[in-house]
Amino acid sequence: MFPRVILKGTMIKKSQQKKRTSPSNYKERFFVLDTQDLKYSERRPGKKPMLKGCIELSRIKCVEMVCSDSPIPCSYKYPFQIFHDSHYLYIFAPDNDTRQRWVRALKEETKNNNLVTKYHTNFWMDGKWRCCQQTEKLAAGCHIYDPVCYASKKPLPQLPDPEREVQELGQRMVIALQDHKPLGDDDLPLQKDQEYVLINSSRPDWWIIEDDQGNTGFVPSIYVAEKSGKNFERFVWYNKNITRGEAEELLMKEGKEGAFMVRDSRQAGVYTVSVFTKAPGSNGEKNPRVKHYQIRQREEKEPAFYLAEKYLFSTIPELIHYHQHNAAGLITRLRHPISQGGGFSQDIADLSKEEWEVDPDELTLGQEIGSGQFGLVLEGRWREMKVAVKMIREQCMSDEEFKEEARIMMRLSHCKLVQLYGVCTQRSPMCLVFELMKNGCLSNYLRTKKGHLSQDLMLRMCLDVTEGMAYLESSNFIHRDLGARNCLVSENNEVKVSDFGMTRFVLDDQYTSSQCSKFPVKWSAPEVIRYSKYSSKSDVWSFGVLMWEVYSEGRLPYENRSNGEVVESLNAGLRLLKPRLAPDAVYLLMEWCWKERPDDRPSFAALFYELNSLLTCEPK
Repeated sequence: MFPRVILKGTMIKKSQQKKRTSPSNYKERFFVLDTQDLKYSERRPGKKPMLKGCIELSRIKCVEMVCSDSPIPCSYKYPFQIFHDSHYLYIFAPDNDTRQRWVRALKEETKNNNLVTKYHTNFWMDGKWRCCQQTEKLAAGCHIYDPVCYASKKPLPQLPDPEREVQELGQRMVIALQDHKPLGDDDLPLQKDQEYVLINSSRPDWWIIEDDQGNTGFVPSIYVAEKSGKNFERFVWYNKNITRGEAEELLMKEGKEGAFMVRDSRQAGVYTVSVFTKAPGSNGEKNPRVKHYQIRQREEKEPAFYLAEKYLFSTIPELIHYHQHNAAGLITRLRHPISQGGGFSQDIADLSKEEWEVDPDELTLGQEIGSGQFGLVLEGRWREMKVAVKMIREQCMSDEEFKEEARIMMRLSHCKLVQLYGVCTQRSPMCLVFELMKNGCLSNYLRTKKGHLSQDLMLRMCLDVTEGMAYLESSNFIHRDLGARNCLVSENNEVKVSDFGMTRFVLDDQYTSSQCSKFPVKWSAPEVIRYSKYSSKSDVWSFGVLMWEVYSEGRLPYENRSNGEVVESLNAGLRLLKPRLAPDAVYLLMEWCWKERPDDRPSFAALFYELNSLLTCEPK
């Protein structure tokens, strides 16, 4: 079997042949990463490229970015390093996104190797390491190396064969349902709501499209929908040959709040959304039933498809995608797509009791250590291990919503996220069992330690949060309620992100933030306040406020203003002032997070890089 190509592209390699660096040491090479090797070649006009080097992935011991305070004497300014056997290879990428992509991919492919425990953050130059001044080139590193935390644990998808013949299908148009960042040179980036020309849809998983600049490339087919709005048989929620009665019988049998399907109506070319709900009736009692909504279409202009008049979409998949996250006029959000064969799609299969369910006889509850909008948090013991047990207040969220949240949280695993060990549904109230974070929530910890927090510790706290959020971002997961109150501190002052995504499932009249507002206005981006539009970029805004909390040692943002006054200030373009303890470089990052347009804000990966640069490069 031939190795699978993961990434390829042109970068600059630093030669290791000379003792002193000079411009002649930097040479342009064409790099190819596959599942076995990293190869680099010299491109020669009119001739076949000449292979100049090949590194077996199994021999790599470390892959990491290089943070240098020295001028870089080549045109590409974003260095990273590969330590293999007893050699260091320095590679310079043209931009930070390219560097991040290569580092993530290489870490993913080498994470099970015999790796170093520490690495050098700066260059080996002039006979010494610039980071720690050691004069032995093979001296142990000075910074802990983490092969997993900086890279997504999600495996890179199989790339399609770039040599396959492109079939011309005419001007069929597709619309992007969400953003997509390329994983390889053959991919094309997607921008949500943008239109593209469909070139080839013969493969079920990867389609070839063309953007408005004439660039073509592969994209995951599930990220786009044909503009005609009628080609969606590939989606799990579409059931073609099913009657209204059969749909009701199937959905009632499943009995899951928000279980839904799209089916053909009696009228040809018209489609209906059928959704199950237990929402209370006029008498206040639960009233299990199936509601049917006809998908309507305006003929005179676009966007045309809608269920509720206010929310219009160019395609039916766009419409379904939106209502999976927002009820917006429906009786309930479209939570669980049901296939005609019965049952949920594979992504939302029921929790496996053997894997997730905690035996209540093994769980011992202790003293209260906190509380929040979801209920009390108790210290406990499970299987001889100290844990935190979050009790879910009855009527706070439904049983199915609770299990859905547990499914999501169990799939997310990262060293900067508070780890969920399991759930206990066999006792009342139900509860979630988490790792115990000895120092409690970050907001309280900051206030307790006021006056005793070093610049280094505050920066590391922010860096910890960006690392966890970068993982959520790479997993296409939105937190929605990021703030110091929803981060926890371990015994060794490590900060981890908690309560990610839980606010999606809280009943509207139950959710109040710790400041007793309808939702946490003082941490919310303008688009959330105005339109309830959440994204990773709205999380970035909230992170800017979290940074402000850290450098204000736990003060409440806008502490002397009401929510209404805060909204007026934001609309006028005003922002939180620089905390006294915040360096100028840190406050610049806060201001970057608070850009009015979401697209102008950084990604969490970019924030991690910038904060890490401040931590490892600037003098303390």
